[in-house]
Amino acid sequence: MRLILASASPRRLDLLARIGVTPDAVIPADVDESVPRGELPRDHALRLAREKAEAVSAKEPDSLILAADTVVAVGRRILPKVEDEETLRACMRLLSGRRHRVLTGVALAIPGGQVRERLVETMIAMKRLSDEEIDYYAGHGEWRGKAGGYALQGYGEVYVRHIAGSYSNVVGLPLAETRVLLKAAGYPIA
Repeated sequence: MRLILASASPRRLDLLARIGVTPDAVIPADVDESVPRGELPRDHALRLAREKAEAVSAKEPDSLILAADTVVAVGRRILPKVEDEETLRACMRLLSGRRHRVLTGVALAIPGGQVRERLVETMIAMKRLSDEEIDYYAGHGEWRGKAGGYALQGYGEVYVRHIAGSYSNVVGLPLAETRVLLKAAGYPIA
């Protein structure tokens, strides 16, 4: 059975390799990732994962299509994927000394039109960050393109006081849940 990853994220490819999965192809989905007014973080992550899976499935209807979307949320507020230093600093100040959630929606489109979904939530507590720490982190550049502006698998980990839940979820793909979805769809995985 052919498996396509509907994501341009190198982190998701690396995570899949950890469970012995190498997609047959990588076809990033082109969907609008803007947040409609009033959409909650959980709904947003699941909707985008589903839309990505469906978009690629329309082009590859005989394949399994794996898609995911990761959201960093403080309360009901969804933090952006950070592309500039000003946004990074705003996110880091907001996260400083607080708890936040990282939610990943995972969707698997199966030939025949069915889409199976999972949502995984991880709670993270950030230490209180000084201006100097934020300056130092801004200089790293690893935050570019990351939801909420930090990489748990990089230097950003030194700012995390506590994590409750799936580490791989925070990196971008909850492996236990992804494995279950693939196995239930008949994909050969140990």
